[in-house]
Amino acid sequence: MARAQKEPRSPMPAQSQPKPGLDSAMTPKPKYQAPLYRGSGKLQGRVALITGGDSGIGRSVAVLYAREGADVALVYLPAEQSDAEDTRKAVEAEGRKALLLPGDVTDPQFCREAVGRAVQELGRLDLLVNNAAYQQEQKALEDVTEGQFDLTFRTNIYGYFYMVKAALPHLKKGSAIINCGSVAGLEGNPKLIDYAATKGAIHAFTKSLARNLVGKGIRVNCVAPGPIWTPLQPASKSPESVAAHGQGNPMGRPGQPEEVAPAFVFFASEADSSYISGEVLTVNGAQTGAG
Repeated sequence: MARAQKEPRSPMPAQSQPKPGLDSAMTPKPKYQAPLYRGSGKLQGRVALITGGDSGIGRSVAVLYAREGADVALVYLPAEQSDAEDTRKAVEAEGRKALLLPGDVTDPQFCREAVGRAVQELGRLDLLVNNAAYQQEQKALEDVTEGQFDLTFRTNIYGYFYMVKAALPHLKKGSAIINCGSVAGLEGNPKLIDYAATKGAIHAFTKSLARNLVGKGIRVNCVAPGPIWTPLQPASKSPESVAAHGQGNPMGRPGQPEEVAPAFVFFASEADSSYISGEVLTVNGAQTGAG
């Protein structure tokens, strides 16, 4: 018998948080455990490093990777430690190891150190998930400061570049890089101009890197979510915007992290996507205009 997941519908409760935002402070809390998802050993014995792995989409990806047999290293900001501890417990409940790596992906030295620790403590590196992101909603371009523009790019695209540079020496044939883009990078967003620009850059980075690494047997793909219920929203938007998040979607609600994470499993799994590289997959609740 088919089973349908019951997810919270819009409008969501109006709320706000200081940056960087926490899963634990959201109402309702993002759903990440994917109770309908059954693991089948697709990632058995592999090791993944996930940036932004403490909460939101990254947390659910960590749990599903563990359910598929992978150990995970989680990169997150020090302010997100409490969420990271919860994610570690969730990964360990799946019977796998979780290595916590607090730091900032805008720092290339930290990125090198994080990859080094992951390899040293977990034994190898097979999968890199670039997911960490920064955004701040602004009504007009004039309101986007140079500092905000710089931080958005340093986090969302420079951080991806730094992590790939650090990880590449350790990745072998059969490894995969999965980037997190956004429908904002395909359609644009009038209140997230700098964020949307970085996501468009991530999509192009994905396609170019896929062509560059195909000879090494390393696949590179991108998941581009639509409106998803994560701490990024209350930490970057007005309470009114948070309440309306996903309301205009054909499904009438924001997606949950557990609804996005299986796409990251698909791109990580040789069994599922060995002939797929350079693709951008939207997860957008029937909003078919993207792309």
